[in-house]
Amino acid sequence: MTFRVDCHVKVLDDRVVERAKRAGLDAIVYAPHFTRLPEIRERAAAHSDDELLVVPAREVFTGSWRRRRHVLAIGLEEPVPDYIPLETAMAEFDRQDAAVLVPHPTFANVSFEKPDLQTHAETIDALEIYNPRHFPPHNSRARRLAETFSVPPFTSSYAHLPRTVGVAHTAFQTAIGSESDLVTAIKDGLARRVVYDDGLERWTTTAAELGHLVYENTWKKLDRLFLSGTEPTHPQHIAYDGRFDDVEL
Repeated sequence: MTFRVDCHVKVLDDRVVERAKRAGLDAIVYAPHFTRLPEIRERAAAHSDDELLVVPAREVFTGSWRRRRHVLAIGLEEPVPDYIPLETAMAEFDRQDAAVLVPHPTFANVSFEKPDLQTHAETIDALEIYNPRHFPPHNSRARRLAETFSVPPFTSSYAHLPRTVGVAHTAFQTAIGSESDLVTAIKDGLARRVVYDDGLERWTTTAAELGHLVYENTWKKLDRLFLSGTEPTHPQHIAYDGRFDDVEL
């Protein structure tokens, strides 16, 4: 049996669900930016059905804006904020026994580098070896890192646009019926295949997603930094009840 999972998408609505089903996916992992875990869980549950499992997750932005490290955690029971030290986030994921995935390694200034992988190898459960936003050298480098550190691979569409959902997926050789099943499959390193197409559609997707990345890092970032106030996932937000005040960067 093969269970096909797009392991990281940023968008979720009826169009995304329909797109995922047309692509033959069995599940998507929904991890939007700057959104608290309870809201993610609520939206994921509302869009799950017998044909498509929507798994809630958090891509935590650790560190400062100048030196960020993004980490994808699946199976969290308690919220973890952004803007905390990488070491603190990894310890919290370990405490909650979440599956820890490294998305887009060595990409720009937002990703794990080789020293980070060396330091946290025992906590990392999977490393992304193909991301449609990346050019071939980036993906080749990620593949070499996974081999060097003997970390199981995964891929995702990393979709910030509905049209991108399903352009890449991870096919697990086991039945998965729930979030906890997926966490177990990832943490146990169960057999899987990384599936993607490097044809014309891939390059069209790359162009569209990179265009969106430019938008994210200009006007949208300006709004977050100067216009929106305290982010819902900021460690000083009232939702965290002061638990992370002493580790804020």
